[in-house]
Amino acid sequence: MSDSTASNVESIAQMDQLPHKTGSLQPRAESPLYHADLATLSAHSADAGGVEIKEVKLLGHLVLRGSIEDAEFLSGVKEVLGLDLPGPLQSSLQGEFIAYWVSPNEWLVLVPGQQAFQLERDMRSAMSGNFAIVNVSGGQTVICLSGANAVDVLKKSTPYDVHNKNFPVGKVVTSVFAKTQALIFRSGPESWELIVRRSFSDYVWLWLQDACIEYGLVIKD
Repeated sequence: MSDSTASNVESIAQMDQLPHKTGSLQPRAESPLYHADLATLSAHSADAGGVEIKEVKLLGHLVLRGSIEDAEFLSGVKEVLGLDLPGPLQSSLQGEFIAYWVSPNEWLVLVPGQQAFQLERDMRSAMSGNFAIVNVSGGQTVICLSGANAVDVLKKSTPYDVHNKNFPVGKVVTSVFAKTQALIFRSGPESWELIVRRSFSDYVWLWLQDACIEYGLVIKD
């Protein structure tokens, strides 16, 4: 890394979003659905049903912007995360890291929450040229849907075609979901993930509860 690149990295304002203890105070990290008290709901939830819902809490969400023709951008991601950025509508998984294609020059990378700040710093150090990395961890959450009827809930929630032939495992799209939008990822034959903005997480959660009633809803913490 050149001296000028190092200088640029040091001049960028980066914020560690993790709570840190100050004196006797220990700040509490709260997920976007913290107020829904899924732990209590799961304790009283049915043991079986057609749809299972779970929030994957407090992951690190990093938005990457860059050109697929920029070798230094791509190699920097590969060096730090150990994965190749996926092509259109695809995803790429390496250990605890997963990258989703969002647009021709944008990707969302999910990482363990405790590692997001350092990984951002490492990628900035490994890259040069025109690129952007934005930590949006506090502004999004992941809601997992699974079960035999998970796809039926999606069919009445989004206009995007989620049929097996059009939406295989590993595919990802950003589309309308109810009256908001979500990044929709098919993680398995009967499992899906919705990545939604914090400001709409309550709305999506209430929508899903209602949409799952006819199939039987199981809530997991």
